[in-house]
Amino acid sequence: MEYTHFPPFNVLAFVLGTIVGSFLNVVIYRLPAKKSIIRPPSSCPSCGNTIKPWHNIPILSYILLRGKCAYCGATISWRYPMVELITGLFCLATFRRYGVHPAFFVEFVFICLLIVITFIDLDTMTIPDVLSLPGIPFAVFGSIATGMLTLKASLIGLLIGGGSFWLLSFLYYIIRGKEGLGGGDVKLMAMIGAYTAWPGVLFTVLFASLVGSIVGIAMMYRKKEGLTTMLPFGPFLAMGALCYLYWGPAFFRWYFSLGAPKY
Repeated sequence: MEYTHFPPFNVLAFVLGTIVGSFLNVVIYRLPAKKSIIRPPSSCPSCGNTIKPWHNIPILSYILLRGKCAYCGATISWRYPMVELITGLFCLATFRRYGVHPAFFVEFVFICLLIVITFIDLDTMTIPDVLSLPGIPFAVFGSIATGMLTLKASLIGLLIGGGSFWLLSFLYYIIRGKEGLGGGDVKLMAMIGAYTAWPGVLFTVLFASLVGSIVGIAMMYRKKEGLTTMLPFGPFLAMGALCYLYWGPAFFRWYFSLGAPKY
């Protein structure tokens, strides 16, 4: 698919991705607050003025306004352009990988779910069921419809991902008498497993455990709270799943080649 490397198409894919990212910002902000993600139009959280379309151009408006509201001068969080940039880059990467193919749309929606879940979990320490529960059947049917997985592989990934985390959560509760992994993490891993099959579950858990441990130790040292330091695990799982989509198969090929006999 040579057209996927045609610069104008690449620019268009990135721009469309940033527009989607602007909508994801609305979802991230409004969904936990139980507000409609459709109405009213976007407004400044400080002064309440409706944001004009020319003040709402992804990334560009933030730069031109120097990160401040056009009306009251209140600081706009750097997270807004960051989400737009991340979504734009993933849209571009997914387009270059699949082109205009059903797999592009399925995988991009899956990635958008992971982005929204990541930032909501960072803000609220929760993963809304309204995202993860519909995400599970979407991952199953999406991976099958695009030919990426068989029904058997998807369901096994779902059971291994969600089941293993449910078991860990149950055992932690039995041993410690309190919740360790949240139910949102269990459903998120079921969604990831349904889309990536069991190799994706293995890679995601290893990645999330390693990176989460490093960040957790740093946070414990910084906050001086020891093992009581609260840290959302969903963002690390989402990062692991995203890394698997692009580098996971290559990682496993490299890893298993280490044990191959040398002739």
